[in-house]
Amino acid sequence: MATTFDRLVIEPRRTESDRITPTSRPESEEAQSPSLLLLVLLASTGILVYAVFLLNPANRGDWLPYSMVMLAETVLIGHALLSMWTVMSSGHNPRNFAFHLAQDRLYDLTEIIRDKAEKRPQDWRMYLQEWPVDIDVYITTYGEDLDTIRKTVTAAVAMHGRHDTYVLDDGRSDEVRDLAAQLGARYIRRLSSNGAKAGNVNHALSLTRGDFFVVLDADFVPLPTFLHETVPFFASDDVAFVQTPQTYGNMNSVISRGAGYMQAVFYRFVQPGRNRFNAAFCVGTNVIFRRAAIDSVGGIYSDSKSEDVWTSLMLHEKGWRTVYIPTTLAVGDTPETVEAYTKQQLRWATGGFEIMLTHNPLSPKRKLTMDQRLQYTVTATHYLTGIAPLLLLLVPPLQIYFNLTPMNLTLTTGEWLLFYAGFYVMQIVLAFYTLGSFRWEVLLLASVSFPIYTRALVNAIFRKDQKWHVTGQKGAYRSPFAFMMPQVLFFVFLLLTTVVGVWKDLSNGYFSLALAWNATNTLILGGFVVTAWKEGHRGRLAAQAERRRDARRSSTTGRDEAAAPQTASTGGVA
Repeated sequence: MATTFDRLVIEPRRTESDRITPTSRPESEEAQSPSLLLLVLLASTGILVYAVFLLNPANRGDWLPYSMVMLAETVLIGHALLSMWTVMSSGHNPRNFAFHLAQDRLYDLTEIIRDKAEKRPQDWRMYLQEWPVDIDVYITTYGEDLDTIRKTVTAAVAMHGRHDTYVLDDGRSDEVRDLAAQLGARYIRRLSSNGAKAGNVNHALSLTRGDFFVVLDADFVPLPTFLHETVPFFASDDVAFVQTPQTYGNMNSVISRGAGYMQAVFYRFVQPGRNRFNAAFCVGTNVIFRRAAIDSVGGIYSDSKSEDVWTSLMLHEKGWRTVYIPTTLAVGDTPETVEAYTKQQLRWATGGFEIMLTHNPLSPKRKLTMDQRLQYTVTATHYLTGIAPLLLLLVPPLQIYFNLTPMNLTLTTGEWLLFYAGFYVMQIVLAFYTLGSFRWEVLLLASVSFPIYTRALVNAIFRKDQKWHVTGQKGAYRSPFAFMMPQVLFFVFLLLTTVVGVWKDLSNGYFSLALAWNATNTLILGGFVVTAWKEGHRGRLAAQAERRRDARRSSTTGRDEAAAPQTASTGGVA
């Protein structure tokens, strides 16, 4: 089997005409698929037709439900169109000739042979523009379990290319310190937790001197080629950071699959599209920065828990260029529980709303291109699409209880469904194509997350500080229902409304669209409640098993301690 060094020597050196690598072609081809472009165009057409239908004065119903529908659909339609536009721009390939030339000259073969390091690629010094570069790898930790940290640190130390690996421990754990020493990594601990993760990284920057630095969350295990695939981009002096996707390896529950699939389209199609507008932003992990770029904006932005997007915005306003590559170079964990998902989404949404309310990208004060302004506006307002379902959820009850209808339809139900399908069904078809099949978990989470995003908006408006939480952090069992009472109350309300709707429609002699709409919403919320109940049941069983194990260990320890004095006494007599 050929070693990494063998491949380095055997593979032909690239020339100026060889500007596309075999590994980069699938990325571009997937984004430029004719089938995908056709679906995007059809979906965009469906969105516009549905918008015209809603705006037709002849179709306007009672002002309250109509206003609610128009507000919600305006947010959804606007974001859908901008997303379609970004996806259609995702064929841009950031790997240019400068990248390939730099990657070819990344290592000095003579030096490797001289140092007899052919079988130690982690010791190969890396060069850019004929100059050696120093790279620091930061692994941020805050209470994760030791096994998780061990996997990440072990993989980080073994990455190809000479680098120093640091464990930045905000959990201040002696066990983590000892583990880092055991695995060959350095350890940094600070006295306070000010600035959360951003403060942790900034503290490490004050103690290290690398030209570039990688940031990895404790649960993202990097591949050996991480540096090999990212460092060459910095041959261009205007590149501030290179971001790679978050790919998940724990898609084993409804929550983790839903959260993972929700991110998949973003990382496969939306982020690549943002490359074309120089608006790809950092997502907090699996990223490598140029130190000079971060120094130019005063360090990682620390006044928000969404330090990644804010730092990206500061860099773009300074004129730096950013790069995103849809190549999996690290695999990590997505939230597996209602608690973890709620806390993650609350943190992300609060950061987005903070940009919307305090740093409007459309303001003339912002030194951004028009494309960047639009892309950051989409980012800042994205989580409004998660609040929109709340308004749509309340429309059917208004009709069932008060006979207030959003639309004054002269069309048949079939004709109305045709307009409706042009928007919503095409979105599902597009998601089906990009994800490979229909992912009902995504629909579930998208429909029931409105309490999280509503709370995030309130937090941003009133400047309420959001405590930092680690995705997947282990701890004592807490019922998922402690984090989803609004969803439970809405489920009960919609269930009662469905019963009332059935009784009312039976009296009228026909079933209304409002009843079908309300019953569908009830089923979706009910599915989330059942998912939470199953999660809680598994959690209770696991907690009971852990208590039994603790009791057995305590009992064994007690017997050993009781036996110890007797043994000593017997020995003394002898």
